[in-house]
Amino acid sequence: MSVVQPRIRTFVLHEKSNVLEELGHVHSSNSSSLCSESGPPDGGYGAWATAFGCFLIQFCGFGYVSSFGVYQDFYTRIYLANQSPSAISWIGALTSFLTDNVTLISGPLYDRGWFYQLMIVGSALQSLSLFTLSLAKPDQFYLIFMVQGVLSGIGMGLTYGPCMAVISQHFSKRRTLVMSLVASGSPLGAIIHPIMLNHLLNGTVGFARGVRASAGFVSALLLIACLSMRTRALSMSKPTTSYSAAVRKCSRDIFFIFITAGSTLFQIGYYFPIFYLQLDSIKHGVDVHFSFYSLVIMNAACVIGRCTAGIFAAYTGTLNFTIASTVACSALIISMIALSDIASVVVLGLAYGYFSGVYIALMVPLVTVFTPDLSELGLASSTYPVCKSFGGLLGGPISGALLSSQYRWWIASLFSGVSSFACNCAAPC
Repeated sequence: MSVVQPRIRTFVLHEKSNVLEELGHVHSSNSSSLCSESGPPDGGYGAWATAFGCFLIQFCGFGYVSSFGVYQDFYTRIYLANQSPSAISWIGALTSFLTDNVTLISGPLYDRGWFYQLMIVGSALQSLSLFTLSLAKPDQFYLIFMVQGVLSGIGMGLTYGPCMAVISQHFSKRRTLVMSLVASGSPLGAIIHPIMLNHLLNGTVGFARGVRASAGFVSALLLIACLSMRTRALSMSKPTTSYSAAVRKCSRDIFFIFITAGSTLFQIGYYFPIFYLQLDSIKHGVDVHFSFYSLVIMNAACVIGRCTAGIFAAYTGTLNFTIASTVACSALIISMIALSDIASVVVLGLAYGYFSGVYIALMVPLVTVFTPDLSELGLASSTYPVCKSFGGLLGGPISGALLSSQYRWWIASLFSGVSSFACNCAAPC
């Protein structure tokens, strides 16, 4: 018995060691597989389906906001003829303002894992706003203002930020490329929506059925987007830095202050062609059917500007090319005084669309250049659009007030152009 027991103990110890080794191999293989699964896959059906859904969100979001010039023209001439151009422009200005500022709410909610809820609620609000807008009767300004300006802006704001942030969960090496493709949904929507809205509102369909058709089109795309997008790993932790702390830190950065002040001044005049080019063209006797495509021409050139901005900025410098684009936009806004025929509409639309596209494409890279600590880039990128959006909120209504019911185009154009040009005084040296 004394000889057998040590042998049995030795056998048992060997068996236990073998089992532990096998468990160790299994654990190491599982941990390695988990680590491989935790990183962004940079492709695959789920990743590209999410990117496509985010593209549709941009198409229906800022792509629709950039089409407000169609509503501005239709409301001013026909549906809200008793209201001033300034009052009507508050609708589009507030929509854009809320789209930027509601990201202060949707951002923290996204960090807490509320992505699907934000997408569903935001899409539902945007769809509801358009269907409710179709019920508005002529001269019901406050209903249109609340539905199209407030409700739609909140819905777009809930979806805009999270749909860009979720791309980072699926792509790493291709992240910049995919984000640029997703962002291209906005100018593409700004091409398609004006064509559709002009044919619906100004054709035989009429306002009510036309807006309902547009609402159905947008709602179908938003439904496809919600069904396509997926998350991989949601962070449930609380953000380490509050927005109040971010504002305090950015307020001490002199370069950030200059960039934000300059962009705010530029935004005052930036929306003037977007809101008023079609109306300006019609009021100057240009063919109505051609005027309906003025925004399409401008937004098509905007796509080219966004795509080529990075190429030229690599040679000229981001700040230098941004300043050149703002100077060109300011000069083109002032030159709207000379708008009188089809040729002038085409030239102004193409030129302003291109240089405004350059400006939009270089804004985030410009903030990146003047943010030496990349760990603070997220805070700077979220604070910057909130600050500059106040210029866009005020610019359209002020220009409309200067335009007045007498359509004094030279006063509004001169004010918008000079305001945009003043942004270069705040450019950091």
